[in-house]
Order: sequence, then C-alpha cells, then structure tokens
Amino acid sequence: MNVTYTHQSICALKGSTVDISCFYTHPSWHNVTEVSWFNKWESGVTKDLSLNPEYADRVEYHRQTEKDSTLRITDLRESDSTEYKFKFTTDEARWGSSFPGTTLTVTGFQVEVTPKWSSEYKTLTCITTCTLSNPNPIYIWYKNGQHLDESTSPQYKDPVSSNHDDSYSCAVKGHEDLLSPAVCVQGQSCYRVTYTKRRICVLKGSTVDISCTYVGYYSTTSSFWFRSDKSTPEDLTRVPGYAGRVEHTGTYRGPSSLRITDLREEDSAEYRFTFKTNNFEWGHSFPGTTLSVTGLQVNVTPAVEGQKTLTCITTCTLTDNPTYIWYKNGQRLDEPTSQQYSSNILVVLGHSVDSYSCTVEHHEDLHSPAVCKYELNYYST
Repeated sequence: MNVTYTHQSICALKGSTVDISCFYTHPSWHNVTEVSWFNKWESGVTKDLSLNPEYADRVEYHRQTEKDSTLRITDLRESDSTEYKFKFTTDEARWGSSFPGTTLTVTGFQVEVTPKWSSEYKTLTCITTCTLSNPNPIYIWYKNGQHLDESTSPQYKDPVSSNHDDSYSCAVKGHEDLLSPAVCVQGQSCYRVTYTKRRICVLKGSTVDISCTYVGYYSTTSSFWFRSDKSTPEDLTRVPGYAGRVEHTGTYRGPSSLRITDLREEDSAEYRFTFKTNNFEWGHSFPGTTLSVTGLQVNVTPAVEGQKTLTCITTCTLTDNPTYIWYKNGQRLDEPTSQQYSSNILVVLGHSVDSYSCTVEHHEDLHSPAVCKYELNYYST
C-alpha cells in the first residue's frame, strides 16, 4: 500500500484552476472499493471534498489509469490554501489519513512600487505571496489600461516617472484576466478601473449586472461598455444584437454598471469598460469581466444497486453558490429550507418511471429539460 504525490507544494493564482495528482499502489489481490480526496481530518475521520459545500461545483476527480488520481479545483479562492490528501480503501485495507499530501497556496498579484518615499522615478515589481508553480511565467504590464510590455522578469524593465495621472497593473500570460489591481505610481488619484468580478456564470434567459468602479483625474466626457472580441470597441447600447436588452448606468468617480437582460448563449464574452476625459482615454486592452451563459441539464449516473444519481449540471460554475430546486413529474420535491433537495445532486430509486428536472432558487422559470428514467434507459423530453 503506497501513495506518491506528484508535488509536495503548489502555488496557484486566485481564480485559476489547479490539478493535484498522485499515484497509488496496493497488493494485486486487493480490490479498490473507494477513492477520495480530503483536506480536513480529525481523529481519523475525513470528509470527501466532492461532498463539501465549500467546494460545490468546483471539484472534480479524474484518472488516466487504475493507479492514479487527480483532484481538480476550479475558481480558486485564498481560503482553498491548505494541505490536500488522497485516500483509498480496498476490500482488505485502508490508506491512512496522516500521511503528508500536497500543500496548496493560492495567491493574487500585487504591484509593488519602490521606493516608498518621494522620488522622480519608481521601480515596479509584480509580486505574489508564493513562487508560482508555472515554470518561466511571462509577465504582462498595463499602463492606464493599455498593454505595455511583456517580460520573463517580474520587474518592469525601466523605472517609471512619478506621474500622478498614471496607474499600472500586471498579470502573466495565459491568465490575463487574473491581473493585479491597478496601483498609482504617485498618490491615490490616478486613472483606474476596478472590476467587481472577473468572471460571472449565469443562466440563459436571466439578467446580469456587470460592474466596475473608475477614477478619472479630470472630468469624464464619455464612457461605455464594449465586447473585447470585436475589432473596434463599440458602445453596446448601439449594437443591434443587444437592442432593448442593454442598460448602462454610472456616475463620475462612482460605480458603472452594465445590465443585460434575456441572456443568450452568444452573449458569452469578455466585457470591458472605457472612459474619456478632455485629454485622456482609458486603454481598450485592459482585461475586463468574462461572462459565461449556460443552461441547466440533468445528468444521470448509476449509484448503488437500485438507485440512480441525478446531477444538475451547467457548463460553468454558477456565481454566488445558488440553492438548487428539484421537480419530480412536475411537482416540487420539497421546500428550499431542506438540505436534502437544495444540492445539485439527488439520489433516487431507479425502478419506476418518473421524470425529473432542476432549477435554481429565484430562477424557477429557467428549469432544465425533464429527464425520464426507467431502469437504465433515459430520455430527454
């Protein structure tokens, strides 16, 4: 019996996805009956991460052979920083919970400006709380929202002038949407745009608010939201495909909000904000908020004998940890206060003909197609 982890420690970016892997062995006459990953244990009692509400819709188990396992965690949060361990059980033995696993540290980017005191020129460094596991990252720099430079060094190549107007931020290639907050080189009144959320996943047919705060050193003359996948930035309120579905609200030095109603799958895109003053325009290459629009589907898999597991699935992780609602033959199964029916997973008996569908609280009209079942045969209606 043995478990070998691929890495002892991993440093990953907040908001990204991480794979934690291991290989395991056991005597050839043993049969594996259970495998799981966990990060909390007390007196030998562990909790399967896939059943932990804190990781709902963010954890997946993968394997390529019968002797390996990979824990995938998406949309990483700083609170995910801890040690993760794998365990397996055979029909004759069990792997213990005290064997060291893989320690994960989740970090964000920050721009460090030196020296701290008043100086004509400043040095900029893109820093993290741990050394990124990604080998040889390429750092990307932005000035006032405009792509500036790329380098293998976390330090910007040249000292920058202490201009009160200018702000800088950094990211790494491949994770451009996980960039640092924009910081002023001098003082606190420079040009800045700060998005409330970098990624949003919402249901098809619903309404979404994408927002940011911005600061202009001089009075703003105009501002608008646009899609980054268009060759020329165009105010969404003037785009025919969004006619009657888009509303832009905002105030100078305050929050700006883009509301899109009756969401469609083709609305999935990155949305950016820009503004102008008499002598300045915020850059169009500064990463914004990525919107993913998804529908709901019921996935059916065999469970223990005589039961089936129903999972309410989406193509992305829904924002704000929604409460799920299940329907059987068109009838709601229980009140939303019941934990039994508020999860995206439902275990049911598999010997009768019934149809099931799912939705989420506050969006009861946006339910999944019903799935009918009879023993192992399933059909969508």
